[in-house]
Amino acid sequence: METISVLALAVIVVPFVTGLAIVTLPRSAARWLCVGAGGVSTMLAVGAWIGLSSLGVGSVEIPLMWLGDALVMGFAFDSMSAMLAACFVGIGFSIAVYSLGYMNDGNREHPDAPRRRFYAFFTIFIGAMAGLVYSDTIVAQLVFFEITGACSWALIGYYGTETAQRAAMKALILTHIASLGLYVAAGILYVQAGTFAVDAIAGLDGLWKTALLVCVIIAAWGKSAQLPFYMWLPSAMEAPTPVSAYLHGASMVKVGVAVLARELASAGVVPEAVGWVIVVGAIATMVFSFFMYLPQKDLKRLLAFSTISQLSYIFLGFGFFVFGSNLAFEGGVMHMFNHAFAKTLFFLVAGAFSYTLGTRMLPKIKGVLKKQPLLAIGFGCAALAVAGCPPFNGFFSKFAIFAGSFEAAQGNWLLMAIVVVGLIETVGCFAWFLKHMGSVIPGEPSEAVAQAQPLPKPMAAVLVVLIAMTVCSSFIAAAWLG
Repeated sequence: METISVLALAVIVVPFVTGLAIVTLPRSAARWLCVGAGGVSTMLAVGAWIGLSSLGVGSVEIPLMWLGDALVMGFAFDSMSAMLAACFVGIGFSIAVYSLGYMNDGNREHPDAPRRRFYAFFTIFIGAMAGLVYSDTIVAQLVFFEITGACSWALIGYYGTETAQRAAMKALILTHIASLGLYVAAGILYVQAGTFAVDAIAGLDGLWKTALLVCVIIAAWGKSAQLPFYMWLPSAMEAPTPVSAYLHGASMVKVGVAVLARELASAGVVPEAVGWVIVVGAIATMVFSFFMYLPQKDLKRLLAFSTISQLSYIFLGFGFFVFGSNLAFEGGVMHMFNHAFAKTLFFLVAGAFSYTLGTRMLPKIKGVLKKQPLLAIGFGCAALAVAGCPPFNGFFSKFAIFAGSFEAAQGNWLLMAIVVVGLIETVGCFAWFLKHMGSVIPGEPSEAVAQAQPLPKPMAAVLVVLIAMTVCSSFIAAAWLG
């Protein structure tokens, strides 16, 4: 167990130390330090995951800081945190490799010399995500919650334009307003239980437990861009595409659902009022975001609203867990894992369009298969995975969410109606992405596509890995979660 603890703590520490080193060392070393830290942390996270599996224990806990008898900072390494940390850190490493090709003067949309600021904040972002999913006290969650907010602010505003700076400030303000819910939750837990450890939530009475979990839900809505806090996420498209991919695939938007998953898993019997708050918020956001992404022509903005919708599926699974379905909860956790790979791939394909074509506007992108077959395959795999089409990963996690939701909704017509609306939305999602596949992939190349420049090898290599993961990730998650 000591080995697992050391490995998992190193997953967090290595990116933070490297991020500080990037600031002090020559600019030419920055990108290689970022890639190196991401690679080392990925190996450590996978090692901790394998070690936990070989031990055959449910979890390994590390208390770090106490205030009297109250646990203030601590980490828990269990089936959920081990899987998600390896995913989020591994995707961070992949995006760092991708940025070797993307962040240069050859980029036709955003020519840019690599800057230390990008790599320093991105590296720290990777460590903060690992710290957040491992945290098992609300104070520890808050620390990493706020660090991710600071990193996202710096990276969204990276290009320094007025629009980018406004978008960065919008993300910072909205997510920090929502984070007040987590501060209140920490206060409730300390006053009522004398500790900040999330497993103490199970000992609260019904009223206090409801109040605490609703506060956590508000914080989760903010970070995961659900109504009424969604506005920051589409605006965040001003960031470089590698940042957009990490924000949408594996970092910022997953903070909210990761925190909520930890709290629900530790809360014991959860009052049904909490379930109603979650499922009503989820279905309202899902329908809203679906209609918002229909008219989008900019691929990144379409994917932004699609991300909001996909996160609603996770919330839906967590809501139906409250009504008694463990399968829906496991489906939600699996969708966090699966969606990370699918949406990262989709954003990196969008970035490849920007790099090679100089545009990501869908009406200008046609006939990609003849000119850029790898991008065509990546676009198709990502679209089918996000839409939930078998054998791609989105199908299996969505299936678990809806199967569990149907099980929990038996005998309650309103819950059943919510499940049916969710199913209709996922069919509409499939139809819409199928339409774009028919427009973008086949046929004769459009003018922009015909003039495409070659795709750098680091970008191509990352796309190949992510294409494979859109098929494989479900089997990994299902085998691990049982």
